[in-house]
Amino acid sequence: MNLVADIGGTNIRLGVSDSSNIIIDIETYQCRDFTCLLDVIQYYLTEKKIAQGNINACLAIACPVDTDIISMTNLPWQFSQTELKKALKLNKLVLINDYTAIAMAIPMLTDEQKVKIGGGTALSDKAIAVCGPGTGLGVANLIPIVNKWYCLGGEGGHVDYAPIDDKEIQVLRYIQGFKKRVSYEQLLSGYGLEQIYQALLIIEQGDSSPQQPTKLTAQEISTQALIETCTLSQQALDLFCKVLGSFAGNLALTMNTQGGVYIAGGIVPCFIDYLRNSDFRLRFEAKGRMSPLNKEIATYVITEKQPGLLGASVYLNQVMA
Repeated sequence: MNLVADIGGTNIRLGVSDSSNIIIDIETYQCRDFTCLLDVIQYYLTEKKIAQGNINACLAIACPVDTDIISMTNLPWQFSQTELKKALKLNKLVLINDYTAIAMAIPMLTDEQKVKIGGGTALSDKAIAVCGPGTGLGVANLIPIVNKWYCLGGEGGHVDYAPIDDKEIQVLRYIQGFKKRVSYEQLLSGYGLEQIYQALLIIEQGDSSPQQPTKLTAQEISTQALIETCTLSQQALDLFCKVLGSFAGNLALTMNTQGGVYIAGGIVPCFIDYLRNSDFRLRFEAKGRMSPLNKEIATYVITEKQPGLLGASVYLNQVMA
């Protein structure tokens, strides 16, 4: 029996998969409702009456997984891989970064599980990149080697933010007022959109004080932008899309991802049409002498609802083969 999990800073999704990557018994829990990872997995196994089964597990988690002691980046959970395996009586336990899981799912996606944004063509058996604004900003790269896919994970969302125009420089300066270092995640995430909105509000009011509280949540900002009831919200979402285009374009250049660049996460799939009509693709292609290269690379938004679980299943089955 294969237990698969997709563990983010807000939600944890659990399911049971088979050798064909068919996933059943999917449940989603709020991380804040549990004190630790062990508690939520034990709760799931008990609820599904499979706690005594012969279980292999692959857990996709939003943090580095290279050491035995795991400390989540956007959640106050810490645990030992060795102790977790022992406590759950697992036959095998594999931990992977959550964006490794999403990357592993990409070659399995059908046209119904993704939406193309702009031009370019995705070539088969070529490098792929994925990024996704959510609680944080996840990044991974996928490369084909001898008929198998291998993920090059990392923490690419934490690279230094590089503003492009005067407005973005002003936003950067606002965030620098209370952050010693500004990464792309400081803009391309839920709280990032809130910081963009707050920066634009301060800029518009001519008040440089960073102490003024955020007026709207990320969901409120995006909702008002989509229904066109708040000009400032539209400006914030427009800037978000531009920065995302620049960042995705950087990923394309880094790995020459002729297999495509994919956008995941819980934010962007909520406004695909808005993204399509924004400057996202313009920024993606605006790479100076390298612009012709990026113009040929396709960009997609992943619409599959459980890419993390699917990728965890693919990864585990590849390891077990």
